[in-house]
Amino acid sequence: MQISDHMLRSFTITALAYVFHLPLVSCSSHGEIISNHTSIKENLHKTSPQMTSYIAVHGFILWVSMGFLMPVGILTIRMANKEEGGRRVKVLFYLHAIFLTLAVLLVTVGAVMSIKNFENSFNNHHQRLGLALYVAIWMQALIGIFRPPRGNKRRSKWYLTHWILGTVISMVGIINIYTGLEAYHKKTSKSTGIWTILLTAQVSFIALFYLFQDKWEHIQKQASHPPLPSDQENVIVVTQRVNQKVMLPQPCAKRNALTNLFD
Repeated sequence: MQISDHMLRSFTITALAYVFHLPLVSCSSHGEIISNHTSIKENLHKTSPQMTSYIAVHGFILWVSMGFLMPVGILTIRMANKEEGGRRVKVLFYLHAIFLTLAVLLVTVGAVMSIKNFENSFNNHHQRLGLALYVAIWMQALIGIFRPPRGNKRRSKWYLTHWILGTVISMVGIINIYTGLEAYHKKTSKSTGIWTILLTAQVSFIALFYLFQDKWEHIQKQASHPPLPSDQENVIVVTQRVNQKVMLPQPCAKRNALTNLFD
């Protein structure tokens, strides 16, 4: 009887241990299966042709908006500031507004694509800069719309804020395009060397044109600029020296005339 009780207790303990251990094993196995399935799905999601095309379209939209339309909009308003007035100023101002409006709309489309199709964990520089730029771009647009009229005391502060924020957005936007190309390379393992070269060439051309704007008016004035006072003095000195050289033979002529008189 004692043996049977001992056997019964052992069997009961073994059965209970098996019963309680089985769900743990099954749950862990099920968790591993789900985890493996999720990782496989994520890898397929990353390398799928559809996702690659989404990333390419997203990058192209942001390239056009941040890398082209915004810098060109800045260049047009700089050209308008150098004009004295008239129809040309209005045309340049409207071009500035059109370029910046298109840039804001395209950035919004790119942001919607990112939220809808990408994994936005914000664990890299590209996503963080993109979020900050999206907020700053809309802030800049509202500042441009609600500008104080000319002659208002707040006009100078508004102009300084609008100019600084626009310049920073344009520069950071171009930097974020480079980080986007790097993220595209890591995501798809495709080479982005040619796109990096094209972006660098475009940015260099825009930067040279930006610097050339400040010197173009000065270059035009050089051809029709009157001589400076120092230049006039130099011209007078040179003329006097030439006249002195021309007049040098005159004493010899006077001496010959006097000799002839005495002869």
